[in-house]
Amino acid sequence: MKKILFIVFVLLSLLSAKTNAQLTTRVVRDSLFIPWDLVYAPDSHVWFTQKNGYVCRLEPVSGTIDTIYHETATVIQGEGGMLGMCLHPNFPSPPFVYIAFNYLNGSTYKEKVVKYQYIGGTLSSPQIVIDNINAASNHNGSRLLMQGNNLFITTGDATTASVAQNINAINGKILRVVQDGSIPTDNPIPGSPLWSWGHRNPQGMVFVNGKLFESEHGPNNDDEINIIQKGRNYGWPNVEGYCDKTAEMTFCTDSNVAEPINAWTPTLAVCGIDYYDHPMFPLFGKSLIMATLKDSKLYRLKLNTAQTDIDSVVVISGVSFGRLRDVCVAPNGKIYISTSNSSPSGSNYIDKIIEIYDPSYVDNSNVGLVFKNGNKINIYPNPTTNETTITIADAAYLPADYTIINTLGQAVTNGRLARQEEVIRLGSIAPGVYHIRIEDNKKGVTTQKIVKE
Repeated sequence: MKKILFIVFVLLSLLSAKTNAQLTTRVVRDSLFIPWDLVYAPDSHVWFTQKNGYVCRLEPVSGTIDTIYHETATVIQGEGGMLGMCLHPNFPSPPFVYIAFNYLNGSTYKEKVVKYQYIGGTLSSPQIVIDNINAASNHNGSRLLMQGNNLFITTGDATTASVAQNINAINGKILRVVQDGSIPTDNPIPGSPLWSWGHRNPQGMVFVNGKLFESEHGPNNDDEINIIQKGRNYGWPNVEGYCDKTAEMTFCTDSNVAEPINAWTPTLAVCGIDYYDHPMFPLFGKSLIMATLKDSKLYRLKLNTAQTDIDSVVVISGVSFGRLRDVCVAPNGKIYISTSNSSPSGSNYIDKIIEIYDPSYVDNSNVGLVFKNGNKINIYPNPTTNETTITIADAAYLPADYTIINTLGQAVTNGRLARQEEVIRLGSIAPGVYHIRIEDNKKGVTTQKIVKE
């Protein structure tokens, strides 16, 4: 059944100063060529691909860009070119970077996903993860996301709609492979990279507390947000959006089709998505942030308590930069978006990466934490969900060891901090109250309560 969802368009003039009045945008870098994928990396840089085959690092304070790599095999045709990218969850150890790009095999347009190593400030040692994905001027998918040791890859139908229902083909699917390209033994079809099928053109992915959310282009109707489930059919081309037509209902029942949790008609050209839950913007808490191309707006999709549905859809006002391609959220609560306004042929470079932040926000969650020997630390966000960041003011006190302890006094995880800023992943820890104990190399010790929601 198609649900009724009220779409709230929030205008800046209607926002109170207490809520979103301090939302500020800043162009960090301009004169770019379609920054297709943004990743906020553990090195506190925004990594991004450009459609003409370049991989870059952006220092978000100064706007300085380092060009890491140019994949010369990249070929642009329409929407195709260098597209998706992700970093290994434990980057830079191991230093693996995964990139999807289109190329020519003879005269045939194809797509491959390649794993590189980031060593000495550049990418090297390419290893093909998966190849011979059919490509076209439209509908190439190409978002990449790692969860644990597994790589998820979206593939579009490459303008051949029927292929999305063919489980012997890899187009129109979400694929799941091990980082070296081998097939996980627990995939739904033994020996196959398919994780789900019936997709038209998936454009965004993000994991939220173990659930994989995906944004997908519809035809002239029914752009979708889906929760991707193992071995499920998402309907295309037999179903557009919800199972709400007679023929669709029959197909949905017979083919185990999963309906979207939201759909838009007319379409917005939904694109990159990320998850937001930081006190910088309290109204954005526990929401998906979604970029759109045709609609040229940034959306906040408020998730319900169980994070199984969308309670409200809100336009984030004050963001007017034309077509928006991707979005990523930094651990400090700032949001980065990229535009997609350059000509696909590469005849002009007019795209931007923009920072969204609240200049009045002060993180008071852990101000004043000090080791007994005087070295200052900071832990944020707190409360948190799947990760928190620990910063140590003075590098002379590194390395430091941390232990996370539950309320029974039991250590649930531990590790070593080798850098002044480290992201600690908490995905395997159950929600609750914990204490994190940090001991630096001069035997200074501090303990701080943290809450995982």
